Amino acid sequence: MNPMPQLEPMLKQLRLSGILDSLATRNHQAIESKLAYTDFLALLIQDEVARRDQHHFGQRLRKAQVNGDKTLERFDYSHSPSVNHALIAELSTCRFITEHAPVLIAGPIGTGKSHLVQALGHCALRAGYDVLFITHNKLLAQLHAAKATNTYEKKLMQLAKIDVIAIDDFGLRPMRSPQDEDFHELIAERYERKTTLVTSNLDFVEWGAAFPNKLMGAATIDRLRDGAYRIVLDGDTKRRPRPDAQASEPSRSASKTGSQHSATRQQ
Repeated sequence: MNPMPQLEPMLKQLRLSGILDSLATRNHQAIESKLAYTDFLALLIQDEVARRDQHHFGQRLRKAQVNGDKTLERFDYSHSPSVNHALIAELSTCRFITEHAPVLIAGPIGTGKSHLVQALGHCALRAGYDVLFITHNKLLAQLHAAKATNTYEKKLMQLAKIDVIAIDDFGLRPMRSPQDEDFHELIAERYERKTTLVTSNLDFVEWGAAFPNKLMGAATIDRLRDGAYRIVLDGDTKRRPRPDAQASEPSRSASKTGSQHSATRQQ
């Protein structure tokens, strides 16, 4: 007797329908290997646990706004030949998160800063931490919008409680008042409590130029630098434009034009 017609609705009722994906394969394996009933059941449960873990990880990845392809395994070290491999390997252990230590990444455009900071976010997600990847401009816009709806304090506390925030492209646009105050408040709330990662095209010594209030800028940067791991990416940009299709086919256009002129002369 085939139990599948009875099993499927019951598994769905118990919210275990994922077991159906591997049931036939595991059943064949159990018959071939003469597994005990408990071993067969254990395999099905392991499959369901793995499926749910993967589903939950996917949800957390989307919530973190981290690109699923931006991992350390895919990071191209050849574009930054002088990067400290040992330091990145150390950061991949996520001990910097338990230390509440900032990670600051600087380098020219296109050298892999966004990829690297998202890759560290991946490591943190795998280790079970909550992560948010966000550009500096978008972060400031969210804080500004919260003020307009009288939810600033709630938004600030929400951001302050996230285990790891990766702020991309700091200083791409100079801040205006009160943006520098909002950014300072967030960094101050997270200081020595949570972990903040920051990338910037600016050299570390130039970060203060992004603040209209230099005193506030100095206070903010002092907190970010305290106990921070610093990474400098160098080299040329890895971004390359596509070849110009029109430029690559000049002879065809010239030949066509020449043929038209020849036909005209013949007429």
